[in-house]
Amino acid sequence: MTLPPTVETFGPEHADVYETMYRARGKSWEAEAADVVRRIRELSPGASSLLDVGCGTGAHLAVFAEDVERAEGLEFSAAMRERARRRLPSVPVHDGDMRGFRLGRAFDAVTCLFTAVNYVDGVAGLDAAVRSMADHLEPGGVLVLEPWWFPERFIDGHVGGDVVTEGGLTIARVSHSTLAGRATRLEAHWVVADASGIRRFTEVEFLMLFDEAEYRAAFDAAGCDVEYHPGWLTGRGLFVGVRR
Repeated sequence: MTLPPTVETFGPEHADVYETMYRARGKSWEAEAADVVRRIRELSPGASSLLDVGCGTGAHLAVFAEDVERAEGLEFSAAMRERARRRLPSVPVHDGDMRGFRLGRAFDAVTCLFTAVNYVDGVAGLDAAVRSMADHLEPGGVLVLEPWWFPERFIDGHVGGDVVTEGGLTIARVSHSTLAGRATRLEAHWVVADASGIRRFTEVEFLMLFDEAEYRAAFDAAGCDVEYHPGWLTGRGLFVGVRR
């Protein structure tokens, strides 16, 4: 038996299909982005500029760009970044690592959604990422961060599976999540079929499991007051901070 190749997480193969799969599972980037804008405006009614860190294919960023005068994105993955730029040709999407980027300007709001911050390497990486984001905020600016599961809520050995058919394309995804030290090791096997044939690939993701106190400490060290909102649209909650 030949095993499917293991591809780069958020590489071209993954980037081509992940948005279709998550939309079929019920994810609405549009509803999430609209809710985030509402929360930002509650704290900063005049917010007119926003930076979306870890913007992926630009699905959230597309909504932000309609709601603020100046929206920009930052994305480490070349494949995801290319798709965001193609989707939003008039919106700057920067190449950068959230742990140490410098754009040379500040924003009224910075967002980091869909657990992007949990791909960093440990607490030091979390602290560096939150500080870099806060450094790009105007005083009184709002930082919105969506976490991965807290350690006590992670289910070791969790298995997931989904199939979606859309426009002549069928995608199947089966995943298995296990504890690897302080991280989630998520292994996903994909099968993608269209008129040209069937292709298979595997991708392995590692997402750090930080507890609530570690997120709060990162915000505080970066000069932000923060509140945690349980549940939110994804079930994992949302941290909303304001730069002092």
